[in-house]
Parts: sequence; structure tokens; C-alpha cells
Amino acid sequence: MAMHLATRRTLLLTAATLPIAAPQVRAAEAGAALALAVGAIPTSLDPQYHTLTPNSALAQHFFDGLVHRDAQARLVPGLAESWRLVDESTWEFKLRTGVTFHNGAPFTARDVVYTLERVPKVVNSPGSFAVFTRAIKASEIVDDHTIRFRTDGVYPLLPADLSQIVILWSGLGDDTSQTGDFNSGRAVIGTGPFRLRSYRHGERAEMERNPDYWGPKPAWSTVDYRFIGNDGSRVAALRAGDIAFIDAVPTTDLARLRSERQFTLSETVSLRSVYLRPDFRENSPYVAGPNGEPLPVNPLRDLRVRQALSIAINRPAIAERIMAGAAIPTGQFMPPGTFGNVPDLAAPAYDPDQARRLLAEAGYPQGFTITLHGPNDRYVNDGPIAQSVGQMWARIGIKARIDTMPYAAFAQRNARMDTSIPLGGWANSSGEPSAGLRGLLGTRDVARGWGTVNRSGYSNPEFDAAVARALGTADDAEREKLFQQATRIAAQDVAWIPLHIQKNIWAMRQGLAHTPRADEMTLAQDVRPA
Repeated sequence: MAMHLATRRTLLLTAATLPIAAPQVRAAEAGAALALAVGAIPTSLDPQYHTLTPNSALAQHFFDGLVHRDAQARLVPGLAESWRLVDESTWEFKLRTGVTFHNGAPFTARDVVYTLERVPKVVNSPGSFAVFTRAIKASEIVDDHTIRFRTDGVYPLLPADLSQIVILWSGLGDDTSQTGDFNSGRAVIGTGPFRLRSYRHGERAEMERNPDYWGPKPAWSTVDYRFIGNDGSRVAALRAGDIAFIDAVPTTDLARLRSERQFTLSETVSLRSVYLRPDFRENSPYVAGPNGEPLPVNPLRDLRVRQALSIAINRPAIAERIMAGAAIPTGQFMPPGTFGNVPDLAAPAYDPDQARRLLAEAGYPQGFTITLHGPNDRYVNDGPIAQSVGQMWARIGIKARIDTMPYAAFAQRNARMDTSIPLGGWANSSGEPSAGLRGLLGTRDVARGWGTVNRSGYSNPEFDAAVARALGTADDAEREKLFQQATRIAAQDVAWIPLHIQKNIWAMRQGLAHTPRADEMTLAQDVRPA
């Protein structure tokens, strides 16, 4: 079987499920129904609307991509059985035969072309999937189950990019290009392991097993996939037996759940980095002088100010005290041992004295005021993390106002670029840094598909050039060096302020087993009777 060119370094991710003897969950015994709850609420059922992990996780119940990812984020066949380079600028994908959509329509290469053409047409997308399709300059249907993609020169990451795109039924037509048709359920017609029964935004998605699924059949005939953003409520529902499985286990409950025999934990180091994004625009809306007076320039544009803000943060303290050890301090996107990680790029050392000196050198000996915006229901302990950062900045003279809110509201604010230094996170589902580097830090170029979620205004031609060279380099070792070079450039610029890499932790009633995923997605098909 032909795979993509990258022979990926094995991700150094641990996956441990702790067996505990206790009465089994009835649902698990019956193998029929599963009720689970996730902490992050999807923004849409449209699988091309928003590059957001909760959206992609929900979509993977109903849809399939040409390329799948296993639990360690390695590429495996999906709707494509194999793929190969025909020449330097042509990829050929062989598609599965006998696959049908939920409505019985056969899956063919026409559905692939329809899907890829729709991606850039999605209106009002707060995070476009176009970054994953821009490399395709032309598509050629060889036959119903063979398709070729032309790229502009060598592009070794196409299979990895296509693992982020799920395939839609071409029969939906242009009339269903609007996201509302998916949110109503009318357009949720995929080839995935489950069919949608009902969807209530912000509350739950109810689904049933697809008896015609081409792949391994899930253990559950029905799934109640609930959205419970409040940590306490989610754990309470697990304890009460209302649900059997939860993700994003609150760090405050870890020790207790580990000690109770009726529960099992499943965990792994994730590919999710949490960070701050300083505003590079000339004028920033939420920055002012030490007494709230207007400033002639945005202080965040000064490298010394960004350096000060970064080294004023005690990352180990956040990882140990707020995250209860469920995080790794970092100075980059990628966790240790993964493709593109820079081994000698450590998390910036905590140095408040040097931070104060840097502020004074930059012309802010009395500091300034700033608002740190962030979600309070998206990342593990996101609200407390933001508060902690604000307290650390106060020690160097920065008066920080912390404004956290539900992610739905924060995402809209962030999309409008109505922030000065927001708290964010990037879930690297591709197993390498390319998407994050070009999407988050690449100079914004809509036509090119770069900077699709770059809302800070950061732009460095040297960084862009290194990423562009990497994307056109087939040799793994050379491509990794270029990604590492780009990461160093952005780190030297303090283009973003990395905080930590999260660990993914799930909890379940005894009698269930789970395969933990590095990409932090919670999939019903990964849960099974023990």
C-alpha cells in the first residue's frame, strides 16, 4: 500500500488505561447505548465551517476523510485505500469501492471534487479549511474510484492536509452550501459510522449506528453525545450515572477519580498547545497607559515588551498548581519527540526582574494596562490560567484586566480581531507543525490560504520563506529542519507566547474501555465494553 512520503517519527505519547474492578455499566453489557459528555461545545455541524477540534470530532461520527488518523496521529487509509506520487506535482488516490452515503448513494470521485470545491465557498467561516486545500491546483477524475491532484511543484503534505477534510455527498448541490442546512441536519449525509438522529445546538447530538458502514462497526447502536461545558456538572453527571463517559476531566477531580474503584481513567500526552497571541497592529483596542491614558503606539509591537510579558509568566507553576501536572511547559507548538519539535528550544525561563528591565528599556518603566481576553469553557482551566497570568504580570507593573467568556462569544470576538492579547489553543491533528505555522503565524494571504487564523497581524518574510521551502521539500529530514528554522524565527520574534502542552484525560464508569487520542478528539467509536 502506498502511503505519503513522510516516514514519521514515532510520537512519544503515552496511552494508559487503568483497570478497576467494579460493577459494569449496563449500557456496556448490552453493547447498545452510550451516553457521553464532552466539555467543548461545537460551533456548527457544518464540517467545513470552522477548523475547531470539537467540530471535527463531532463530524467524524457522520463523515469520513480520504485519509484517517490513528490514535497517535499517524496517517492511515480512509475513503482512499492508497495514495502515491505519480510525478513531482501529481498525487493519485485510489478510492474504496462499495462505499455508500447514509442515503444509499454510492461514493465516487465526483463527491471528492464537490467537497474540495465547496471548502473556500463557506461563508462567514471563523477558521477556514482552505489552508488544507490551497495546494491543489487542479483535480482530475480518472475514473469513479481514481482521482489525481495537481500541485504547484513538490508538495509532500497533501495526504496529511486531506486528512483534515471530510467528504460530502455531491448531491447536496449549491443550495446546501450554507451552514444552516448542516445545523438543521438536512445536509448531514456522510459515509461515517453513525447517522444523525437529532441535533440541539449547545445541548446534544443523538446518533445511531450506520449498519452499512464500510469500516469497523462501533460497539453502540445509539449514542447520546452531550455538550456539558461546566466541569462540575460534567463530573456530577458521570458520578450520578446519567452518563458513562466524559472528556476533559477537571484537574481538581483527578486524584479523587483515580482513587475510586467505580471509575477508570484514560490519558495521553496531547498535541494541544495553549498560548497567548500579542497584537502586532499599530493600534490595539485594549492597551493603554498605566493610568488608562491613550498611547501613541501599541507597546506590543516592541520585541522587548513581548519578551517581558513572556518571561514574567511562571510556566512550571501553572503546570503544577493550576493544571495539577496535566500539562508540560513549552516554548513551541510541538511536544517533545514529535516531528518538527526543536529539542533545544525550551520554555522561556521565569525572570520577573529581567522583565521589569526590558519594560523600562522599551520606555514603559511604569508598565501599562491591557485586557487579556479568553474563553472560560474551551481549554482545561482556561479561566484560572488567564487569571494567573494577569497576577504574574501585575508583579512587573502590568495592570491586566481579565475578560473571559463562553467560547462561542470569544470565538466571534477573536474573529473580529477585537482583542489585544487573547488566550488560545491549537490542536495539531496532523502530527507535524505545518498547519499551525502557516495558519496561525503565516502572513495573512486569503488567496494563498496562509494566515487563515492569523488575527494578530504578525508578518515576517523570513519566517514565511522557511515555511514555504518546507512545504516544497519532499525529504523528511530537510523538511523538519526548515520547520524547526521557522519555529526558531517565530520564537525569537515572540510572535506568540507559548504556555504549555495539555495532557488529554478521559474518565468512564467501570466496564468501559477507551483508546485515548493525541489529537484530543472524543469519538464514540473509540469507546467499547471492557
